[in-house]
Amino acid sequence: MGGWPLYTLLGRWQMRFRNSRLRTKVTALLLSLTALWAFAAWVTIREGMNLVWVSTLDSAVAGPSDPVLAALQQERRLTVVALARPGPQQLAAVGTQRVRTDKVRAVLVRRARGAAVQRAAGPPLRLRIREALGQLSGLDADRRAIDAGLVSRTKAAAAYTEVIESVFRIYDSMATLDDKELAKDTRTVIQLDRTWELLGQEDTLLAGALAGGNVNAAEHIDFIEIVGARRFDLARSTVELQHMDPVAYRQLTRSEKLTRLRDLEDQVIRRTRAGTRPPVNAQQWSAAAGPALADLRQTVQSAGNRLVKRAEPIAMGVIIRVVLACGLGLLAVIASIVVSVTTARALLRQLKKLRSAAWELADQRLPSVVERLGNGEEVDVAAEAPPLRFGADEIGQLGRAFNAVQETAIRVAVEQAELRRGIRDILLSLARRSQTLVRRQLSLLDVMERRELDPTELEDLFQIDHLATRMRRNAENLIVLSGATPARGWRRSVPMVDVIRAAIGEVEEYSRVNVLPVGRITLQGRAVGDVAHLLAELIENALSFSPAYTVVQIGGHMAARGYAIEIDDRGLGMSEESRAAANERIRNSAEFNLSSTARLGLYVVSRLADRYGIRVSLKRSPYGGTTAVVLIPLELVVEDGTAPDVSVGAAGTVPGSGAMARPEPSKASSGRPVPGRVTALPAAAEPGSDPQPVVADGAETATTPSGLPVRVPQASLAPALKGDGPPSRSQADGADECGRSPEEIRELMASYQSGTRRGRAAAARSGPAGARAEVPEAPAGSAPQAGPDENL
Repeated sequence: MGGWPLYTLLGRWQMRFRNSRLRTKVTALLLSLTALWAFAAWVTIREGMNLVWVSTLDSAVAGPSDPVLAALQQERRLTVVALARPGPQQLAAVGTQRVRTDKVRAVLVRRARGAAVQRAAGPPLRLRIREALGQLSGLDADRRAIDAGLVSRTKAAAAYTEVIESVFRIYDSMATLDDKELAKDTRTVIQLDRTWELLGQEDTLLAGALAGGNVNAAEHIDFIEIVGARRFDLARSTVELQHMDPVAYRQLTRSEKLTRLRDLEDQVIRRTRAGTRPPVNAQQWSAAAGPALADLRQTVQSAGNRLVKRAEPIAMGVIIRVVLACGLGLLAVIASIVVSVTTARALLRQLKKLRSAAWELADQRLPSVVERLGNGEEVDVAAEAPPLRFGADEIGQLGRAFNAVQETAIRVAVEQAELRRGIRDILLSLARRSQTLVRRQLSLLDVMERRELDPTELEDLFQIDHLATRMRRNAENLIVLSGATPARGWRRSVPMVDVIRAAIGEVEEYSRVNVLPVGRITLQGRAVGDVAHLLAELIENALSFSPAYTVVQIGGHMAARGYAIEIDDRGLGMSEESRAAANERIRNSAEFNLSSTARLGLYVVSRLADRYGIRVSLKRSPYGGTTAVVLIPLELVVEDGTAPDVSVGAAGTVPGSGAMARPEPSKASSGRPVPGRVTALPAAAEPGSDPQPVVADGAETATTPSGLPVRVPQASLAPALKGDGPPSRSQADGADECGRSPEEIRELMASYQSGTRRGRAAAARSGPAGARAEVPEAPAGSAPQAGPDENL
């Protein structure tokens, strides 16, 4: 389980590295290659440095220490002999040898304390060197004790032996070459050198005993132990030398001097007893031990020299490896870096080219193709998607794949644009047909309303007229969404209050709309239809998203940058996110997306507002609902002092205005006015015709006693339809003797008849319980009233 965290870290690092940039990956690879080269170079250089350090230690420590060992061995022998048989000759010999020993000791101390040795030696070797130098420094104290007669010859010999052993411990620490075979042979030579030291200890011990005249029990035991140890070490070293150095092996096995010394050692061991004189004299022992020591030392030095010669090829191999690893390896790393950098740059260049082509396709060519297709232009796929050349490598294969992708993308864009254009044409065709039928239906309803006198039937006709007006607006929505322009248009300016009335007349619950004073402002004729349509969409949204018992208020006033109309509802309102999304949809008048059919009215508002530069925004209402602010630019509005400054009541009645509305006959007794059909706007111009408003000749604006406008007969008819049908009674009779016009006589009679019927209805209600007054019909010849605007 302990490996899971490491595995997880490696996985995360791999994912992070996989998601990194190409330049980062190439840099990481180059750093890894450099680190690998540095490691290999360090290993090789370490071998070379080890060789250099060994050479330094050999010249600064091993070389100067060999004369010190020989001098110490000789001083030890002379000192023990002098202690066994004191005399001027022996003391003089000891003094002379001490001078020689001090001379070679000073050389060793000076070189061992040099900076090169401190750099070359490791911590264990430096410790052994400090110990040896300390032993050499303490040799003077041992000499003074010996001269004072404070130590025996055994302790004196042990003091010198300890100093010599400290030097051999330096040798043991120096045998640390990286070449295992060479290090083993070095330890064999050191072991053979120790055999020479043991022979020196043996010579010192027996020379002292011979000088003293007898061998005590301790010295006899020490002699036997030293001889056994030397023979054991020599035998083991000889076995190693048999394969390592055959020359040294033959010298040791065939040496007559060592053989003669061995015979004398055997005699001393077998025939000597404690407290007796050895069976050999001093001259015999010196004649055998001296040459044996010299011969063994010569053999050790020759073996060491041959070992150095064997190490020369190894050293040369190390130097070659250092040169290859550091020189050629560095060149290889540099070449790899250069190749990697150039390759990476070329690869990045190709990838940047491919990326630029992809961004160009996404940001420029595809939108340009779609826009040109939207404008009806023909698009050549091969010309719009030229193939890119990237070569024949993997990037070239990727480039060819991208060529296929961009060709397919442009072809699909062309097909999708053609499909959208076809759908748009279908919607436009259906909308045009529906608009034509609705226009004919409205014309027919107008004729029927003029001909019908029954209030009940007239009310139903008004409802049908209102539904047809709403159907016309829905058809115009399809025209707007398809990108075309509705056919309705006006040449002259229209009062803003009439535009607002027309917008109210195109919604279902117009009775809930309350219009505040809007000022004497007129709107240019070219924007009347679209502005009324825009306001109708916003009013319908306000009515749909507010309770049925609340009203929607509409007000308008001039602002610094145009004319502002505020549509305020008292519903639940919108969240900040929804309001921001709706405002963004209104501001962004992009092409209608068939995949999103929610809030189509906002798309229509966005298109209509963008057409005239109108700014529409939604904000939070003080009543908790939503307020839509419509800012019409100054170039579309005109301050007209002749325009009526009126307001529409909560039920939609327009006192004192030119709009035609009358109370619903069935509810006349209650006194609650019901909105009629607004005809404030002049007739819209058909495509290709002169959009002049139609006004009846000699017609004057009149109002009823309650303030409602009276409709002028045939005021909304086209010129070709005027005069058709039976003449009215006023036209047949002409004016009366009081100078009243036929219209005034008809109004008077209609008012009289209406008052008579209201009186009868009141009398009927005061009769038996449950009786209800019949609703009288409208007087014959009275003008039929209008419902929602048929011309907007």
